[in-house]
Amino acid sequence: MKFGYTILYVKDVPRSVAFYEDAFGLKRRFVHEAGMYAEMDTGGTTLAFAANGLAKSNLPGGFRENSPTALPAGFEIGFTTDDVQGYYDRALAAGGIAVSPPSAKPWGQLVAFIRDEDGIVVEICSPATHSR
Repeated sequence: MKFGYTILYVKDVPRSVAFYEDAFGLKRRFVHEAGMYAEMDTGGTTLAFAANGLAKSNLPGGFRENSPTALPAGFEIGFTTDDVQGYYDRALAAGGIAVSPPSAKPWGQLVAFIRDEDGIVVEICSPATHSR
């Protein structure tokens, strides 16, 4: 077994792709012509977006749509960088919503949080200094 995907259900897949390109410098790997699904080039694990309409067909029992006006869902996605402040500022300039500016954590990381245009929590942090 191998962790392969994180798929975020979003209102507008092309808008989300553009935000993650502008905010974090990610590159699109695949965008379906119908605009209902896309994948970003993020390395070993795929970050993907699926339209809420596709989620509804996959989850017949229903789900809670992400929204910037509601409390965030109980998860986050995280990006590591040596330039936390720079990417925090870049994400806000791209339309992200400020949650918490960069701050030093007791375990040695610099960590910031934003919410994307769908209200999904994104952590921007320096690489962990503890051994794994």
